[in-house]
Amino acid sequence: MTAQREAAGARWHVSSYSNSGNNCLEHGRLADGTQIVRDTKDRARAALVLTPGAWRGFVDAARAGAFGREG
Repeated sequence: MTAQREAAGARWHVSSYSNSGNNCLEHGRLADGTQIVRDTKDRARAALVLTPGAWRGFVDAARAGAFGREG
């Protein structure tokens, strides 16, 4: 089964940084540790699928401020 097919049945969590506007992301984790991210407004689109290592790198970079913040 592909990660995209498994994502359809994943337990999703809305980002704590999402707001009531247009900036909403959801995150889920598959049984094998694969991390998935999708746009709350367009759930029919494919989710972004990240290996556990790629997810750790993304989170570490975000915590270090690599992406900045839109205000």
